[in-house]
This record gives sequence, C-alpha cells and structure tokens, in this order.
Amino acid sequence: MRKINVFDTTLRDGEQSAGVNLNFQEKLEIAKQLERLGVDIIEAGFPASSQGDFASVKAIAQTVKGSSITGLARSLERDIETTWEALKESAEPRIHTFIATSPIHMEYKLRMTPDQVVENAVAAVKLAASKFPQVQWSAEDASRSDLAFLARIIKEVIDAGATVINLPDTVGYTTPYEIGQMFRYVSENVPNIDKAILSTHNHDDLGMAVANSLAAIQNGAGQVECTINGIGERAGNASLEEIAVALQIRQDHYQANTGLTLKEIKRTSSLVSKLTGMVVPNNKAVVGANAFAHESGIHQDGVLKNKETYEIITPELVGVSSNRMVLGKHSGRHAFKEKLQELGFNGTDEQLQRTFTAFKDLADKKKDITEEDLFALMTEATVGSAQTHYELETLQVNYGTTNIPTATITMKLPSGETVQEAATGSGSVEAIYNTLERVIDEPILLMDYRIQSTTAGRDSLAEVYVTVKYDGAESSGRGTAHDVLEASAKAYINAVNRTINRKLFNEQRTNPIKV
Repeated sequence: MRKINVFDTTLRDGEQSAGVNLNFQEKLEIAKQLERLGVDIIEAGFPASSQGDFASVKAIAQTVKGSSITGLARSLERDIETTWEALKESAEPRIHTFIATSPIHMEYKLRMTPDQVVENAVAAVKLAASKFPQVQWSAEDASRSDLAFLARIIKEVIDAGATVINLPDTVGYTTPYEIGQMFRYVSENVPNIDKAILSTHNHDDLGMAVANSLAAIQNGAGQVECTINGIGERAGNASLEEIAVALQIRQDHYQANTGLTLKEIKRTSSLVSKLTGMVVPNNKAVVGANAFAHESGIHQDGVLKNKETYEIITPELVGVSSNRMVLGKHSGRHAFKEKLQELGFNGTDEQLQRTFTAFKDLADKKKDITEEDLFALMTEATVGSAQTHYELETLQVNYGTTNIPTATITMKLPSGETVQEAATGSGSVEAIYNTLERVIDEPILLMDYRIQSTTAGRDSLAEVYVTVKYDGAESSGRGTAHDVLEASAKAYINAVNRTINRKLFNEQRTNPIKV
C-alpha cells in the first residue's frame, strides 16, 4: 500500500478565495487543526507577499511541529531569502518555489525564452537547496506545457537540488486521461526522476480537480496538493476530504492511502468554513449536511436493513456525530473542559473561562447543547479574542409591522468611553447597522451579509458573516449568538475591529522585510 503525502494549501491557495481574509490567530488555529488531522505538509502562506503573511508563516513554523511547514516563493532571490527567515525555526524547513513552463505563460506573462526559464529555475533551486533540506519546485501551468520541455527542465532542477516536483493543472484545464499521460511521460523520460517525489496540484474550473488528482496518483504521484472543503481562487482546488476518503474506501482500486486521522475531517471542515465564511453546500461530498441523509423511502428501507446498501461511507469515519445533547446547564466546569479538549480545544485559561461563561448563558436559553454549538462557542473564544477596539455592551431593537424599526445600542469606544446611540432603518438589521455607523462616526459600506444556523431547530445558534468597506479597506467579520440581531451586530463590529487591527499591524511594520 503506497503512502501518499498530503500537502494542504488551505492557508495559501485556499485563502486566495474571493472574500476570504484570515487574520493571524485564525491562520494559527487552522494550522493546529491541520496538524491534528495528520497533514504531512502545510503550506502556510507566501512570506514575501506581505508583512502579515511573513508573520503568520513564521508563527506557524514555530508552533506546529507535527507537520512540515512550507512557504511559497517565486524564483527570486528576495523571495527565497525571506522564506528562509520565516521558516528556519520549523521542524523541517521546506520551500515551494515555482516558475511557469507553458508557452502562453512564458511568452506573455514572463516574456522569457524557454532557455531563460530553465536558467532561472535552476538558479532559484540551487539557492533554495543551499538553505532548505526539502525543496519543492513547481512547473506552473504544467498541464498546458510541452512535455519534452517539461522533462528537460525537471531533470535540470532535480540536478540542482529539488526533492519534490509538482505538476499543477493551474487553470483546471486537463482531464484525468491527459494528466495520467503527463505523469507517465515524466516518469519514463526524466532519467533522474527517482531522486524526487512527484506531486499533483489541481484546480476545479471544469469540476475535475479530485478526479485529476486521483488519476495522477494512479500514474505515479506520491504527493497530492489540496485544500479543506476544496476552497481556492476561481472554482477552487481539489478537496482534501474527498481525495482522502476516496483512497480509504477504494484501497482495493488505488492501492494507496494518506495516513490521515480521518475522524478529524468534519471538525477541520467546520473550522475552515466558520473562519473563512465559506458555507459548505448541503450536497457536498463527505462533509455536506446531506452527505449521510436519506430521503427516498427505498433508500431508507435499505439502510435500515443494512447500511451498506446505500451508505459506502460511515458518518463515524469522518467524525460526524448525531446532534444529541452532550452537556446541559447543570454541567460543571471540569466536564465542560474535558469535552472541549475532546473537540480539539487548546486555548488559554482565559479563553476557556470565556467559553464556559458563554456556554452557561446559552444553556439558560437552549435546552439541548450539541457538539456543533460547543464548537461554535469554542471557535468564537479562541479566534475571536484579538484586540477589540469597539465592544458591544447592550442592544435593543423595536420592531413592528406598522412601526419604524429602531435600534438602541450602548457601546464601549477605543478610548474607554461608553456611548449610547439610536437610529432607524427599513428593517431591524439596517437599523442596527445605521446605529453602529453613527457610533463609529465614519462611513461604512456593507458589501455582503449572510446568516446560517449551527444546527437544526428553532433554538439554534445564529452565525452571521459580513463584508464591509471601512477606512478604505474591505474586511470580513462574523458573529455568533442565540439571537440573530445580536449576531448581526457582533459580525459588523468584528469586521471593523479586524480592519483597525490590520491597520495597526501594518503601521508597526512600515519598513520592508529584512533578511
């Protein structure tokens, strides 16, 4: 049984999804959960792209030791030096450098000849190999590259020190048959290919990212690059959970496995969904809400007689549990702490106390507390604990079908002063946001507003995601509460606080990254 290395790029390629903007603490929490899942390699970011990415990659490299941490770098000396500074304290420093190899990219984007591309790639890999024990080199747009040229440049970069060769389908153009041909060609025509691991990285523009990844594995790939929930720019990337479960369920066919702790899949999916604001579709394979639901009477009858009639994946395999009550309002702090640790909580005592207080408040309002509820509270406490500048203290909304909706809000300002304001709107949420804008006393444009529930039932927690434009920058925010309107207010304030924190972070690092 071949072991396939899992290279997760949720924090780099996944974060490039439109509207996704993870902060420092959120990236760190996702990285720790990916380590818990058993991911072999975590691509933590692109260190040379910004001060924020550099700091996040460095912090993840210093914290996560169970997975190899890597950072993306262009074939530029500055990128490689910066990536080394970010990753030199990791357990296994690893770099991912790349250059485009397709005719269209070389001519129109790089404006380089094939010989110049080879020279550039070799120089970059040699520099990287002088610092990093593991060097991954990617042929950007490999699926649209000339195969003979691909074989030539791969041989040269392996001689220069590359230990992993990645052949990405950058624009989601290829088919399973074609990608299989490409991997076979490289395996048969690169004389030193035995000195490197072949890797596959596929985008989902034509809906074939997972199929292409599996076809590459069948044809020699020893590493697969993917993201949680398949997020990523444009139509996204190959979905980690779908590839991992496909290899597990069809070991007879693929003769390969990932070694991941599959029961952590659902928890990882939920965390990424909550922090990115990208809702998992109900019919999403493996982790969607309907993945283990049976509506048809014929299906229900079959499952009752023998689950294997219609259920090839058991919910327990990926960590899906029933929404039974796990704790109640009489549960003590010790039992609560043990349950949170079982769910992967590793926060501070202050965060634990904050979560416990929120749990007790929720237990007074909601009869059945589920794991999803606890996970939502836990996430709010551990990654919502960044510095707050505006803080909601009280909220009151007056609404009636014949009255003008009015919101009255008491809020603590960055100065420490507490103010109270009121405003009207055409609806309750608009009234709240008009009031908050009046308190903040600066124009704020609401660009997106979404709401969902943590579980089924009328007493479910509400989760609200917003995108606002404030102080010249777009920022996302989220809020969780038993009441929809309170969650809406929290999400709006969270977006403003995130914008201020990002501005302060950038002001503290006005000089270029020095290496």
